[in-house]
Amino acid sequence: MGKAHRFLDEIALGDLAFEATGDSVSELFASAALALIEVMADPLTVGTNWTQNYRRSESEIEDLFFEWLNAIVYLKDAEGVVFHDVHAAVRLDSENNLWHLDAALIGDRVDGTRQELRTDIKAVTKHLFAVRPSDDGWYARVVLDV
Repeated sequence: MGKAHRFLDEIALGDLAFEATGDSVSELFASAALALIEVMADPLTVGTNWTQNYRRSESEIEDLFFEWLNAIVYLKDAEGVVFHDVHAAVRLDSENNLWHLDAALIGDRVDGTRQELRTDIKAVTKHLFAVRPSDDGWYARVVLDV
């Protein structure tokens, strides 16, 4: 199956929706982040002069996933950046019943003269939100407020 995402035009007419998949939960987190990044700007037009590490732990994988995607939207607004690439590593600490995410976002300051800017995302919503294991790995469905 591998890491992939697909936009769902039929799900939300006033918003944007996508599905993401991954062979592992880490691939799912990266795949969904790449979909979100692609909505905001063409990553091929964005430089790599800005890097932000991101760490978070949650007891529920859904909460960790939701907070991760909203952190990307927040950083876009707070730091004035768009993104070129992302790395994500997720692990379950069974002893403490916690999911841990260690990630890095790579991008550059917004510059409409060099970058193909696309949609300004306001937030990730809980509408039709899903994160779950699948037969082939992991699956998520996300609706974005635009």
